Order: sequence, then structure tokens, then C-alpha cells
Amino acid sequence: MKDNHAFRNDAIAKVTGRALYTDDLVMHGMLHAVPVYSDLPRARLLCIDASDALALPGVKAVFTAKDIPGSARFGQIIKDYPTLADKDINSTGDVLALVVAETRDQAIAAAKLVNVKLEPLVPILDPEAAMNPEAPILHPFHGSNITNYHCVRRGDVLKGEEEADVVIEQDFSTSRIEHAYLEPESSLCHLRPDGVMEVTGSMQHPFSTRRFVASTLGLELKDVEVKTVPMGGGFGGKDDTAALVCARAALCAQLLKKPMKITYSREWSMRESYKRHPYKIKYRAGFLKDGKISFVKVRMVADGGAYCSVTPWVTWRSTVQCCGCYEVPNVHCDVYGVITNNIFCGAMRGFGSPQVNFAIEQLIEIAAEKLGIDEIELRRINMVRQGSVTVTGQVLDTHTVSLQEVMDRVLKEIDYDKKRKLCAFGDPDQEEWYGIGLAISYRGMSLGAEGVDFNSAIINVQPDGSVLLETGIHENGQGAESAMILLASQELGITHERIRYRMPSTSNIPDGGTTVASRGTIMGGGAVVNAAANLKRIIAELVLSELGKKVESFAEGKLLDKDGNVLLSWDEAIRLCYSKQIFPYSFGVFKAPKVDWDEHTGQGNAYFTWVYGCQAVELRINAKTGAVTLLNMVAAHDVGKAVNPAMLEGQFYGGMAMGAGYGLFEECRCEEGKVLQSNFHDYRIARATDLPEMTAIIVENPDPNSPSQAKGIGEPTNELMAPAIANAIFRATGIRHCHQPIRMKP
Repeated sequence: MKDNHAFRNDAIAKVTGRALYTDDLVMHGMLHAVPVYSDLPRARLLCIDASDALALPGVKAVFTAKDIPGSARFGQIIKDYPTLADKDINSTGDVLALVVAETRDQAIAAAKLVNVKLEPLVPILDPEAAMNPEAPILHPFHGSNITNYHCVRRGDVLKGEEEADVVIEQDFSTSRIEHAYLEPESSLCHLRPDGVMEVTGSMQHPFSTRRFVASTLGLELKDVEVKTVPMGGGFGGKDDTAALVCARAALCAQLLKKPMKITYSREWSMRESYKRHPYKIKYRAGFLKDGKISFVKVRMVADGGAYCSVTPWVTWRSTVQCCGCYEVPNVHCDVYGVITNNIFCGAMRGFGSPQVNFAIEQLIEIAAEKLGIDEIELRRINMVRQGSVTVTGQVLDTHTVSLQEVMDRVLKEIDYDKKRKLCAFGDPDQEEWYGIGLAISYRGMSLGAEGVDFNSAIINVQPDGSVLLETGIHENGQGAESAMILLASQELGITHERIRYRMPSTSNIPDGGTTVASRGTIMGGGAVVNAAANLKRIIAELVLSELGKKVESFAEGKLLDKDGNVLLSWDEAIRLCYSKQIFPYSFGVFKAPKVDWDEHTGQGNAYFTWVYGCQAVELRINAKTGAVTLLNMVAAHDVGKAVNPAMLEGQFYGGMAMGAGYGLFEECRCEEGKVLQSNFHDYRIARATDLPEMTAIIVENPDPNSPSQAKGIGEPTNELMAPAIANAIFRATGIRHCHQPIRMKP
């Protein structure tokens, strides 16, 4: 019963404006809180005088760190982020106090009157300077400014270099960028009569939000319930900061026993929220005359900013993908995450791979040019195939390795061989330069060896045969609910109209982790399929015991025997369940297959399955102005199985658009640690007028590791367009751009 038409269960509510987001919610007696920030990136907090602010009409309180009853610091890996800064200031995004008033305008006016006295300290803004052993340690309890270190040690790099016929050295750098979600952070909290702190908010991870709120308030998890409402995008950006906004709102609600709302302005959001890590990458790589890679040595330094966040997990993925999607026998990789006084960095769509792909997919073409080998052929020579061993020692034999397939589909679709002959390479006789370029990648699915990876689903069939479905997956705006409904529909053999997705609460379903790492469909969908299997077993066993008939399948609202004969309708079967005191209710879990990792060698089975992708672009450059016009973009990705094809294509288009912005436009500029851009009028993202026609090629090789046979696609689509553009620009101008965003000079 696969539905190939576009389906969104929340489409009507959202397009008609009836969907209620957090800031739309109002409670009787609700108060408003706003933050007070530090103006210095590094300082010692001497005192806060709130007397002038408290004197304003409507102001109810000004809270500081000393008012926090529980833990004043949080963090998913290292608890170094202050809910409210108490003594040490490490970022201009640090919040020093919360001003609470009857209206938001009153609170904003009062916040300007909070007098903060700081002792300035010299900030450390360069990660290389922060790594110097003589540098002051910004978080003394951590003992170092290096947040984390990862490595890969494989083969013998010295031997590989001795054997190499061509050795290339190249430095790359990537920019710090903003997530640019539509809805800024917002939270509404209130203390229920039963003593539970109820939290709603625009957050990506309800369960970590619950942990932060409980920790801040000094409560047990059972005393905090986080409910989800529609949210306006996240792209990985509504994990730490958004959870913290919820914790601050809950703190004010707890202290004043009043419903409390905090809604960030865009300026506060851009000032405080974490960004994508800027990287500095230094490659030294060797190739044999026949094109085989003989060794790769790489050093990466990621500026993590003032706090740890998930820097160790982001940089770990960079480690695993340090050589791109290529077989390399000898690898020496060092990756550092570093603390500075810049705005902190965390999870963002791609999560450590866009930076690496921007470098390695240009490096492979630099090598092709020096070797005199076609760049596509060089990729074919070195790309991973069925049974290949990755740089971490993982054998790719548990699923279909389709890298060549996706590349060939893109080459054919965009007519690469023919159009490559048209490239200008900076021809001085041409007013406009044409170029075409591509990039390929593989990407490990879900959390891999970064964390514990499992999820759950509940299917609760009502007496009338309709179904309530719930999973531990969060709807970030990507269409996760729709995918879950369609999978349940296919498995149970009923129409999706009979299934209602129940927005989960942290009190109703177990903690299944955060909805990041492209794990929504593969993990939540796997749990749905397993829950459906459990439900069908319950029903089939009842039919066999009561009617002596063996059910073999569920399809088109009917229960069928092995010959396809109808035994019962779905509704008749459900009525039978209730009449015999059997609940047609099931709980399903999908636990990711086991992975392993040796931190000392960087060897192990990093992920239980992989997604393969290729993206290409055509562009034109004005030879006088340097203006870049994108002409055409094509993407092919192997998704295992397409659950909701139309929405899947939307992920392709969005990923390519975001990748184009990463390559050409986006840069979150910082000066003395402070983010300079305060809104989207001065932060350049790709606009509709910047984007060309796009083509999405869905490749399906059902994945045996996934109960639904589907993988994830949110991030793979966002990790390739920037290097594809860089390669196309080289072919248009003859100039290689190794620093991103690419700035064309006339």
C-alpha cells in the first residue's frame, strides 16, 4: 500500500496558519523573561546591581546564578556551559541574569538598566593560540584548552610516502555559519498542580531538555514533562541552546510560581546560539602513477568556541571521514577540538562532514590534474566498493555499496562528459566563464560509535480500528511524523488516513535520543516496523486460537491467508480483540546493530550502515565582476527505500540549497568574539533567486540493516554542494579556491 503521492499530516495546519508554535501559546497570569548578556568575550564577573531594573513598572524579579537551586552548569558531554554565568565570562553569548516582567517590552526595557561590573581579561580567539601550552586555560577544571583529540592510525604512512610518485600538500579552511532556522528559540513553562514542571518549547531534543530542566531545578526526571509543539526548523541548532532557554524559563516559573515565557529575538538567537565549527585542515597525500592513493596525512583543528557542546562528536565524524569515500592503505589523521572565547559551536546539518568534503573532494581533483588522470577516473580508481575496507578498518559488506551507481546516475543526468569540454578555465577571450563540477561521499548513518543508538514506537489501536501512533522521534519540520505514519500504514495494511500521529511527551515514551544524525527515519521507522510486527503477531495469534485460521498477511484493510483469501477485515479483527479482552496495543524497539571503536587507533566499525551520494553543479561566472550564477544542480543519493518520495525530494532540494549557501555566501563573522551579524539582513543565506533548477535522483537499494529498509537523508544532501561548486569554479576560472566561503575577485 505504498503511497507515492506527497503526504504531510501537518500540511493543512501549517499552510493555513492554524498550527500553534510556542510563542503563539498564552497562559493566564503568564510572565515574560529576557536575558542580560556579557559585552566582553572573557572577563570576571564582579557584581550585578539590578535595583534600577527592579524599580520599573511591571518588573517582578531579576534572577542570577545564585538563584539556581540545582546545577548551574550543563552540557551533553562536559558540563561546562553556565545556565547563568556566575564568575567566569567566556563568551559574549553568556547570559548573566534574567529579567522577569509582566510584559516582554517591560522586561526588555528593564534589562538595559541591569548594571553589570566586569573585570576584563584578554580573550583567546585563535584556536592555534589556545593550543599553545603557555596559553591560559579557559576552563581550569578541564585542564586544557583542547576539548578532545581523535586520531586514525592505519598502515605505514612513511612507507606510503616512499612509494608515492606524486605528493600533494594543501591547506583548507571553512567558515563558521548560522543555522538560520525560521523560528527563534522559545519556551513556555508552568508548574502544574501535581508538582510537575511542564515545558513546551521550540527544541530539537525533548529528552535532553528534560535533563537540563531537571538538573537546573534540582528535580528528578519524573517531575519534569516536556511536550512538543510544531517548531520552525532546527538543522541541528535547537539542541543545547534551545534546551537551555527552556531551563531558564522553567527556573523563573519555579521561583515565581507563575507561567513563564521566554521568546528570543533574532538578535539574541544569533548572538547566543551555537554555530557550525570553522575548520583549518592541512593535507599531505601521496598517489602512485596509476592513480591509487598511497597515503594520507591530515591534521584538522576545529574552533569549538567557548564551550564543549558536542564538539567531540562532531570532530569524531570528521575523523571517520578524513579521507572521504576512498580506499587509503596508510593513514595518519589527527583531529583537535579546541576551546576559545569565540561563540561556541555544536551540531549542524552535516555534523563534521561538510568541512572535510570541501577539502578532500578538491584534493582528489588537484591530484588528478598533477597525475594527468581524468578526475572522474581517479575517483573510480579509489572509491569504496562492495567489500572495501574503510580507513577505520570497517569492511563494507553488510549492505549495497552504491557509490559508483549514484555517481554514474549524476554523470548521465547532467551530461558531464560533454559539458566538461565547454569549461572556460579563465579564458581571457570570454566575458562569461562556464564551469561544471561534482563531488561524491559516503556517510555513516545515525549515531554510530558516538553514542547509544535505539528508539521505540507505540501503536495503540482504538476499538473502532483507528490507530494512535507515537515514536521517540521529534518533528523538527522535516516530515518525520508523515514518514512514521506511512511506514505504519504499509506494515499494517491500512490507509494512512486511519492513523493519527500523537505528538510525544517525555512522560509517555522512553528516551530514544535526539533527532539528529539523519536518524529519524532509520531509527524511528525501524521501531515502527517492529511495533507493527508485534501487533500483527498479537492479532494473528488471537485469530488462530479463536477461529482456527492462520493469518499470513495484512493488506488493504484485510487479513489474508497464504492463498490470499480474506479471513477478516481489519475492523472485524480489532473488534475480536476487544471482545476477547486482548488489547491491540504494541511497543516496538529498534536497536542499532553493534558497532565498535578503538579511540587509541581510530579503528573499528564506525557505523552500522552508510549512505552514498553524488552532487553536481553547472555555473557561470562574469569575468569582470566575478558574479557567480548557478545554472543547474543535480543530486543522487541511495536512501535504501523511499518512504515518502515527494518529501524526500524536498530534502534533496533543501540540502543542495543549503550547501550552495555554505559554499558561496555564508559566513558568521566574529570580532573580538562577538557575532557581528544580528539578523538575516546582514547574514547572507542563499535566496530563491540565487538557486537554479534542481534535479533529485532517488536511488533505492533496500538496506538489510534497517527494519524498514530505509536509511536517512537529511544530512547527506547537505555535505556535497559546496565542494561541487568549488570544483566547478576551478573549471570556470582555472583558479582553485581552498578557503570557504568562496569569494570571487574580479
